[in-house]
Amino acid sequence: MEQLTELELECFQLRHGDGRADRCVDWAVERLRLDQEGDDLNIVLLASARGMDEVLALAEAIIGRYRGDARLEEQFLAGKYLVELRAAYLAGRESVQSLDARLTRLYPALGYPDWLVMLSRNCEYAIDVPDFEQPFEREFDYLAGLWAEAGNVAEFEQQYSRETSNRHDVSAT
Repeated sequence: MEQLTELELECFQLRHGDGRADRCVDWAVERLRLDQEGDDLNIVLLASARGMDEVLALAEAIIGRYRGDARLEEQFLAGKYLVELRAAYLAGRESVQSLDARLTRLYPALGYPDWLVMLSRNCEYAIDVPDFEQPFEREFDYLAGLWAEAGNVAEFEQQYSRETSNRHDVSAT
């Protein structure tokens, strides 16, 4: 199944309140257009689905069918999402305020991963304290760069340095 990672990332975003159901529908429509649906009725149904609940249920069924127990890890999907958010931030489609809302939901949902501590903290503080904006941007750039290159969580963890993240603090500037 081609482009399953794309669908899995969209589902991750939908589960965490940030996705767009129409992007999952578009994914299914593209599979039909390319004649890649095989005998999967769920892809056909997803192409005409409406509403987040229906879309999410069908997309999850598709992912389950093709990935089974080999689903991508939540932290990996979060990292790839962070890469997308960084690009949107640089393009002006996201702000510190909008990112704080997203990170506030994501951080606890992922079980408070160590790699997200400084980014979440600096983002929250940057809303009210301008001195935190530059450390936030440095940490955001650092994490998004690592996740952009990582093929899985283990690759990210090999490159990630908590010490580097700790230097992205106001006191370290």
